[in-house]
Amino acid sequence: MSTHTPSQPRATGNVVDDDTTGIPSFEANGGDWSDIAEEAARLGEERIVVNMGPQHPSTHGVLRLMLEIDGETITEARAGIGYLHTGIEKNMEFRTWSQGPTFCTRMDYVAPLFQEAAYCLAVEKLLGITDDVPERATVIRVLMMELNRISSHLVCLATGGNELGATTIMTVGFTAREEILKIFELITGLRMNHAYIRPGGVAQDIPPGALDTIRESLVTMRHYFRQLEDLMLANPILQARLKGVGYLNLAGCMALGVTGPVLRSAGLPYDVRKANPYCGYETYDFEVPTSTEADSWSRVILRMEECYQSMRIVEQTLDRLQAIGPGPVMVADKKVAWPAQLAIGSDGMGNSLDHIREIMGTSMEALIHHFKLVTEGFRVPAGQVFQTVEQPRGELGVHLVSDGGTKPYRAHFRDPSFTNLQAVSLMCEGGQVADVVVAVASLDPVLGGVDR
Repeated sequence: MSTHTPSQPRATGNVVDDDTTGIPSFEANGGDWSDIAEEAARLGEERIVVNMGPQHPSTHGVLRLMLEIDGETITEARAGIGYLHTGIEKNMEFRTWSQGPTFCTRMDYVAPLFQEAAYCLAVEKLLGITDDVPERATVIRVLMMELNRISSHLVCLATGGNELGATTIMTVGFTAREEILKIFELITGLRMNHAYIRPGGVAQDIPPGALDTIRESLVTMRHYFRQLEDLMLANPILQARLKGVGYLNLAGCMALGVTGPVLRSAGLPYDVRKANPYCGYETYDFEVPTSTEADSWSRVILRMEECYQSMRIVEQTLDRLQAIGPGPVMVADKKVAWPAQLAIGSDGMGNSLDHIREIMGTSMEALIHHFKLVTEGFRVPAGQVFQTVEQPRGELGVHLVSDGGTKPYRAHFRDPSFTNLQAVSLMCEGGQVADVVVAVASLDPVLGGVDR
């Protein structure tokens, strides 16, 4: 809860006399703003409390901001969440370990592959097969995550520009993002919510010609990024709206647990890919851009620079995949690998006809194993694990607990959007109503990850 000076009274039922000024101070503890406003009216305090959202376009339809204003100045800001709660974590406890990615990929729907990767890395730790995941599958995971990081940042930049009235920024940003979504559809069959990364590897190998397609798309994306730089970084109106707005220094970030571009804009180069590497990130050449301005403008620049760094990593993954050549993309252990021997059939769906012919016609044992693996799932040794990855919005953590069964006993995610939203009050109070949109956009929250 933010602090207030005695000259800015706040209302609930608790009235505290200030010994130094004699002005009563009111403390808001819980409850809804309607109750607070009613108490303020009873005490004769003139206050204006307004809702921005959840229908406001700048709150993406599912975030409620409760603002106490004095003229155009924000004296108190609170975030109301829960409008997009889907019970994903609880649902995962009633599904097999293999079905988990289908749920968690829908949390932060702008960056779905990061939830899949964090979850699968955690399951592999519990199974003790981290070192058994084929190198090709690990490189493909890095490729997909870094492409997803670029597409996520493009959504942030595009929607942020649109919320400030710059529609052209949105059209260019989303056009660039289409290049990545086409790649996702080529490799996974879906534009989002892929369930492509599975425990033990990935669902299927990248199709022939995909590497050349990605290289061509990188050239096109760089062209769009140059357009975005001209539209955004050289725009004096945008600079005036963003510079000095949404300020959150390093002390505030550390106190609130804020991570990602918001933390790096305050000067700390913390990135899980460097601090606690996974998927072989320690072997890739890239930098962690930082700034010290700690405002919304610096976060725009950082996200654009992070996109260029991700392109560097993508180019390295393409070279590695070409050098590795064809190979397995799932662990060899048939008790874990699911679906068994997945290959695209002639109809573009399902298992290959050769595999279906074998399990249906020649091997009763293979059919029984396939049936049990798909319906019952594999067992995971009892224990618990916490795995983190660097998601576009910050540090994403997953805590899994196994009781030795075929389903998680507990699945819980530490979503960066949820943690970062705590900073709304610090970033907005004392500023103008119009700056609330800028501050929230610079946090880049995705409410699917917040509410889960």
